[in-house]
Amino acid sequence: MTAEQEKLIEEIIDYELEMFLEVQNVGGMANCQQHPKAFRVMRKMSHSVQDTAFLQSYLNDLKQAKEQQRNFMVEKYALMDNLIPNLVEDDRIDIIVDREAEWRDTMANMYPHIIGREDSAHFRRYLQSELQTLSPASLASYYDTVVTAFNQGRNLVQERYAYLMQLLGYASLDEREKQLADEG
Repeated sequence: MTAEQEKLIEEIIDYELEMFLEVQNVGGMANCQQHPKAFRVMRKMSHSVQDTAFLQSYLNDLKQAKEQQRNFMVEKYALMDNLIPNLVEDDRIDIIVDREAEWRDTMANMYPHIIGREDSAHFRRYLQSELQTLSPASLASYYDTVVTAFNQGRNLVQERYAYLMQLLGYASLDEREKQLADEG
């Protein structure tokens, strides 16, 4: 990851966190909203595989959303809970979700202690809902990233989790998986 990409990701996460903390949950603040550092780490992991073109486009989406008083996090969770209709109908969303879910399933089989197998349906719904908040330009860029990675034989989920292990101070996915297996 370049210094420019890291800077873009940090700015993106600032916008995302602000939106995330504004989400009103039934019964008050959700437990995950009380851990902004964990949110930052997970979003950094999520964006770590994206190229500069996507990051810049998505940052522009976030800035425009703020100007329009839109909150992508509110929209994403409302979509996940079927509280609002789909924002976008685009075949690329299904292709991205299918590919990312396949990568995730592969990783869950390889690293079951790090990545739970039972979360696949939730993962699909989460990603599908998040992708609907993207502008057409950002969606196209994300799609290109997924297609390129697939054509190169890469697994973006594996790359994200390898980066997460690095952020958390582990030498590798294999090391962390072994530790979790030994604990459990």
